[in-house]
Amino acid sequence: MNFVDMLKDAATRNQSMLCVGLDPEPARFPAPWQGSAAHIYEFCAAIVDATADLACAFKPQIAYFAAHRAEEQLERLIAHIRTVAQHVPVILDAKRGDIGSTAQQYAKEAFERYGADAVTLSPFMGFDSVEPYLQYPGKGAYLLCRTSNPGGDDFQPQRLADVAGQPRLYEHLARLVQGSWNTNGQLGLVVGATYPQEIAAVRQCAPSAPLLIPGVGAQGGDAVATVKAGYAGPGSVAINSSRAILYASAGPDFAQAARAEALRTRDVLNAAAQA
Repeated sequence: MNFVDMLKDAATRNQSMLCVGLDPEPARFPAPWQGSAAHIYEFCAAIVDATADLACAFKPQIAYFAAHRAEEQLERLIAHIRTVAQHVPVILDAKRGDIGSTAQQYAKEAFERYGADAVTLSPFMGFDSVEPYLQYPGKGAYLLCRTSNPGGDDFQPQRLADVAGQPRLYEHLARLVQGSWNTNGQLGLVVGATYPQEIAAVRQCAPSAPLLIPGVGAQGGDAVATVKAGYAGPGSVAINSSRAILYASAGPDFAQAARAEALRTRDVLNAAAQA
Protein backbone atom coordinates (compact mmCIF):
# COMPACT_ATOMS: atom_id res chain seq x y z
CA MET A 1 0.00 0.00 0.00
CA ASN A 2 1.44 3.38 -0.96
CA PHE A 3 1.54 6.33 1.41
CA VAL A 4 -1.56 8.12 0.10
CA ASP A 5 -3.63 4.93 0.28
CA MET A 6 -2.28 4.15 3.75
CA LEU A 7 -3.24 7.64 4.94
CA LYS A 8 -6.76 7.25 3.55
CA ASP A 9 -7.10 3.84 5.17
CA ALA A 10 -5.97 5.07 8.59
CA ALA A 11 -8.21 8.14 8.36
CA THR A 12 -11.19 5.94 7.54
CA ARG A 13 -10.43 3.18 10.03
CA ASN A 14 -9.77 5.55 12.92
CA GLN A 15 -12.33 8.13 11.75
CA SER A 16 -9.60 10.71 12.13
CA MET A 17 -7.92 13.75 10.64
CA LEU A 18 -5.60 14.00 13.63
CA CYS A 19 -1.85 13.64 13.19
CA VAL A 20 -0.10 13.16 16.53
CA GLY A 21 3.23 14.97 16.58
CA LEU A 22 6.04 13.36 18.56
CA ASP A 23 8.32 16.17 19.75
CA PRO A 24 9.87 14.85 22.96
CA GLU A 25 11.30 17.40 25.40
CA PRO A 26 12.85 15.58 28.38
CA ALA A 27 12.54 18.70 30.56
CA ARG A 28 8.75 18.32 30.29
CA PHE A 29 8.60 14.58 30.99
CA PRO A 30 6.78 13.44 34.12
CA ALA A 31 8.76 12.30 37.16
CA PRO A 32 10.83 10.14 37.45
CA TRP A 33 11.79 10.59 33.77
CA GLN A 34 11.98 14.38 33.87
CA GLY A 35 15.19 15.70 32.32
CA SER A 36 16.36 12.27 31.16
CA ALA A 37 16.83 11.81 27.41
CA ALA A 38 17.33 8.10 28.05
CA HIS A 39 13.54 7.81 28.42
CA ILE A 40 12.52 9.43 25.12
CA TYR A 41 11.48 6.09 23.67
CA GLU A 42 9.40 5.10 26.69
CA PHE A 43 7.63 8.45 26.78
CA CYS A 44 6.80 8.51 23.07
CA ALA A 45 5.84 4.83 22.98
CA ALA A 46 3.33 5.45 25.78
CA ILE A 47 1.80 8.30 23.75
CA VAL A 48 1.60 6.05 20.68
CA ASP A 49 -0.06 3.27 22.68
CA ALA A 50 -2.61 5.73 24.06
CA THR A 51 -3.53 7.28 20.70
CA ALA A 52 -3.01 4.50 18.14
CA ASP A 53 -6.75 4.19 17.44
CA LEU A 54 -7.30 7.96 17.26
CA ALA A 55 -4.64 9.10 14.78
CA CYS A 56 -4.46 9.14 11.00
CA ALA A 57 -0.66 9.57 11.23
CA PHE A 58 2.24 9.93 13.65
CA LYS A 59 4.83 12.65 13.00
CA PRO A 60 8.14 12.35 14.88
CA GLN A 61 10.25 15.52 14.58
CA ILE A 62 13.81 14.32 14.00
CA ALA A 63 15.51 17.30 15.69
CA TYR A 64 13.96 16.43 19.05
CA PHE A 65 15.67 13.05 18.86
CA ALA A 66 18.97 14.01 17.21
CA ALA A 67 19.60 16.86 19.68
CA HIS A 68 19.76 14.25 22.45
CA ARG A 69 21.67 11.63 20.45
CA ALA A 70 18.47 9.61 20.48
CA GLU A 71 18.35 8.49 16.84
CA GLU A 72 18.40 4.83 17.91
CA GLN A 73 15.41 5.54 20.13
CA LEU A 74 13.65 7.01 17.09
CA GLU A 75 14.33 3.80 15.16
CA ARG A 76 12.88 1.78 18.06
CA LEU A 77 9.87 4.09 18.23
CA ILE A 78 9.01 3.71 14.54
CA ALA A 79 9.43 -0.06 14.88
CA HIS A 80 7.04 0.09 17.84
CA ILE A 81 4.48 1.99 15.77
CA ARG A 82 4.72 -0.77 13.17
CA THR A 83 3.83 -3.27 15.88
CA VAL A 84 0.95 -1.54 17.70
CA ALA A 85 -0.44 0.65 14.89
CA GLN A 86 0.77 -0.90 11.66
CA HIS A 87 -2.05 0.73 9.68
CA VAL A 88 -1.06 4.27 10.78
CA PRO A 89 1.58 5.95 8.57
CA VAL A 90 4.70 7.61 9.94
CA ILE A 91 5.65 11.05 8.62
CA LEU A 92 9.25 11.90 9.45
CA ASP A 93 9.35 15.64 10.03
CA ALA A 94 12.87 16.44 8.80
CA LYS A 95 12.35 19.43 6.46
CA ARG A 96 15.37 18.41 4.39
CA GLY A 97 16.37 20.48 1.37
CA ASP A 98 19.45 19.69 -0.70
CA ILE A 99 20.38 18.47 -4.18
CA GLY A 100 22.09 15.57 -5.91
CA SER A 101 23.90 12.91 -3.94
CA THR A 102 23.18 14.67 -0.63
CA ALA A 103 19.43 14.49 -1.21
CA GLN A 104 19.84 10.82 -2.06
CA GLN A 105 21.45 10.24 1.32
CA TYR A 106 18.71 12.11 3.15
CA ALA A 107 16.12 10.02 1.30
CA LYS A 108 17.97 6.87 2.30
CA GLU A 109 18.00 8.05 5.91
CA ALA A 110 14.25 8.70 5.95
CA PHE A 111 13.04 5.65 4.09
CA GLU A 112 15.70 2.98 4.66
CA ARG A 113 17.19 3.77 8.06
CA TYR A 114 14.01 4.95 9.77
CA GLY A 115 11.45 3.26 7.55
CA ALA A 116 9.18 6.31 7.40
CA ASP A 117 6.22 6.36 5.02
CA ALA A 118 6.65 10.05 4.19
CA VAL A 119 9.00 12.94 4.92
CA THR A 120 8.73 16.72 5.05
CA LEU A 121 10.96 18.69 2.67
CA SER A 122 11.91 22.27 1.88
CA PRO A 123 11.44 22.85 -1.88
CA PHE A 124 13.44 26.10 -2.04
CA MET A 125 16.23 24.52 -4.13
CA GLY A 126 13.80 23.26 -6.77
CA PHE A 127 12.61 19.95 -8.19
CA ASP A 128 16.01 18.25 -8.28
CA SER A 129 16.10 18.54 -4.48
CA VAL A 130 12.76 16.68 -4.29
CA GLU A 131 13.19 14.08 -7.03
CA PRO A 132 15.45 11.62 -5.11
CA TYR A 133 12.64 11.03 -2.60
CA LEU A 134 10.23 10.20 -5.42
CA GLN A 135 12.48 7.33 -6.52
CA TYR A 136 11.20 5.29 -3.57
CA PRO A 137 8.01 3.58 -4.79
CA GLY A 138 5.00 4.36 -2.69
CA LYS A 139 6.77 6.79 -0.34
CA GLY A 140 5.35 10.25 0.25
CA ALA A 141 6.77 13.73 0.68
CA TYR A 142 5.19 16.92 1.99
CA LEU A 143 6.68 20.16 0.68
CA LEU A 144 6.68 23.29 2.83
CA CYS A 145 4.18 25.61 1.18
CA ARG A 146 2.46 28.13 3.49
CA THR A 147 3.89 27.58 6.91
CA SER A 148 2.41 28.54 10.28
CA ASN A 149 5.34 30.65 11.53
CA PRO A 150 5.22 34.48 11.21
CA GLY A 151 8.49 34.48 9.23
CA GLY A 152 6.73 32.66 6.42
CA ASP A 153 5.48 36.10 5.39
CA ASP A 154 9.01 37.01 4.28
CA PHE A 155 8.75 34.90 1.12
CA GLN A 156 5.72 32.66 0.78
CA PRO A 157 2.98 35.23 -0.03
CA GLN A 158 5.13 37.25 -2.43
CA ARG A 159 3.89 37.37 -6.03
CA LEU A 160 5.95 35.98 -8.91
CA ALA A 161 6.07 38.65 -11.59
CA ASP A 162 7.55 36.29 -14.21
CA VAL A 163 4.84 33.63 -13.92
CA ALA A 164 1.54 33.94 -15.76
CA GLY A 165 -1.12 35.46 -13.53
CA GLN A 166 1.49 36.52 -10.99
CA PRO A 167 0.56 33.88 -8.39
CA ARG A 168 1.89 34.02 -4.87
CA LEU A 169 4.90 31.80 -4.28
CA TYR A 170 2.90 29.30 -2.22
CA GLU A 171 0.19 29.14 -4.90
CA HIS A 172 2.78 28.47 -7.58
CA LEU A 173 4.26 25.65 -5.53
CA ALA A 174 0.82 24.15 -4.91
CA ARG A 175 0.17 24.07 -8.67
CA LEU A 176 3.51 22.34 -9.28
CA VAL A 177 2.65 19.69 -6.70
CA GLN A 178 -0.76 19.20 -8.28
CA GLY A 179 0.94 18.92 -11.67
CA SER A 180 4.39 18.27 -13.10
CA TRP A 181 6.32 17.69 -9.87
CA ASN A 182 4.06 14.89 -8.64
CA THR A 183 5.73 12.14 -10.65
CA ASN A 184 4.90 9.31 -8.23
CA GLY A 185 1.48 10.54 -7.10
CA GLN A 186 2.60 10.81 -3.47
CA LEU A 187 3.37 14.52 -3.05
CA GLY A 188 1.59 16.71 -0.53
CA LEU A 189 1.91 20.18 0.97
CA VAL A 190 2.52 21.66 4.42
CA VAL A 191 0.15 24.53 5.19
CA GLY A 192 -0.30 26.18 8.59
CA ALA A 193 -3.55 26.18 10.55
CA THR A 194 -2.82 29.79 11.48
CA TYR A 195 -3.74 30.87 7.92
CA PRO A 196 -7.11 29.24 7.07
CA GLN A 197 -7.83 31.55 4.12
CA GLU A 198 -4.54 30.52 2.56
CA ILE A 199 -5.28 26.85 3.22
CA ALA A 200 -8.38 27.39 1.07
CA ALA A 201 -6.26 29.01 -1.64
CA VAL A 202 -3.82 26.09 -1.58
CA ARG A 203 -6.70 23.61 -1.77
CA GLN A 204 -8.04 25.44 -4.82
CA CYS A 205 -4.63 25.22 -6.51
CA ALA A 206 -4.08 21.59 -5.50
CA PRO A 207 -7.50 19.95 -5.12
CA SER A 208 -6.21 16.39 -4.73
CA ALA A 209 -2.95 16.90 -2.82
CA PRO A 210 -2.83 15.67 0.79
CA LEU A 211 -2.24 18.52 3.22
CA LEU A 212 -0.20 18.30 6.40
CA ILE A 213 -1.47 21.07 8.65
CA PRO A 214 0.47 22.02 11.80
CA GLY A 215 -0.53 24.81 14.15
CA VAL A 216 -3.62 23.37 15.88
CA GLY A 217 -3.25 23.16 19.64
CA ALA A 218 -0.38 25.02 21.29
CA GLN A 219 0.08 27.32 18.28
CA GLY A 220 -3.55 28.43 18.45
CA GLY A 221 -4.80 27.51 14.97
CA ASP A 222 -8.58 27.36 14.56
CA ALA A 223 -9.45 23.68 14.11
CA VAL A 224 -12.90 24.32 12.67
CA ALA A 225 -11.69 26.92 10.14
CA THR A 226 -8.83 24.62 9.18
CA VAL A 227 -11.13 21.71 8.35
CA LYS A 228 -13.55 23.87 6.41
CA ALA A 229 -10.68 25.29 4.35
CA GLY A 230 -8.80 22.09 3.52
CA TYR A 231 -10.87 18.95 4.00
CA ALA A 232 -11.69 17.05 0.81
CA GLY A 233 -12.46 13.56 2.08
CA PRO A 234 -10.64 10.86 4.06
CA GLY A 235 -6.85 11.28 3.94
CA SER A 236 -7.01 14.74 2.39
CA VAL A 237 -5.75 16.44 5.55
CA ALA A 238 -3.54 15.38 8.44
CA ILE A 239 -4.00 18.06 11.09
CA ASN A 240 -1.12 17.96 13.53
CA SER A 241 -1.15 18.57 17.25
CA SER A 242 2.02 17.92 19.25
CA ARG A 243 2.55 19.73 22.56
CA ALA A 244 -1.13 19.99 23.49
CA ILE A 245 -1.34 16.18 23.39
CA LEU A 246 2.13 15.22 24.62
CA TYR A 247 2.05 17.47 27.65
CA ALA A 248 -1.64 17.40 28.54
CA SER A 249 -0.47 16.30 31.99
CA ALA A 250 2.88 16.43 33.78
CA GLY A 251 1.88 13.65 36.13
CA PRO A 252 1.90 9.86 36.01
CA ASP A 253 -1.41 9.99 34.09
CA PHE A 254 0.31 11.70 31.13
CA ALA A 255 -0.64 8.96 28.66
CA GLN A 256 -4.29 8.93 29.73
CA ALA A 257 -4.39 12.72 29.53
CA ALA A 258 -2.80 12.59 26.08
CA ARG A 259 -5.51 10.18 24.95
CA ALA A 260 -8.24 12.42 26.31
CA GLU A 261 -6.83 15.46 24.50
CA ALA A 262 -6.36 13.50 21.27
CA LEU A 263 -9.93 12.21 21.48
CA ARG A 264 -11.24 15.72 22.10
CA THR A 265 -9.28 17.13 19.17
CA ARG A 266 -10.30 14.32 16.83
CA ASP A 267 -13.96 14.83 17.67
CA VAL A 268 -13.74 18.60 17.15
CA LEU A 269 -12.20 18.05 13.72
CA ASN A 270 -14.81 15.47 12.77
CA ALA A 271 -17.64 17.73 13.88
CA ALA A 272 -16.24 20.55 11.73
CA ALA A 273 -16.25 18.29 8.66
CA GLN A 274 -19.91 17.47 9.23
CA ALA A 275 -21.04 21.03 9.93
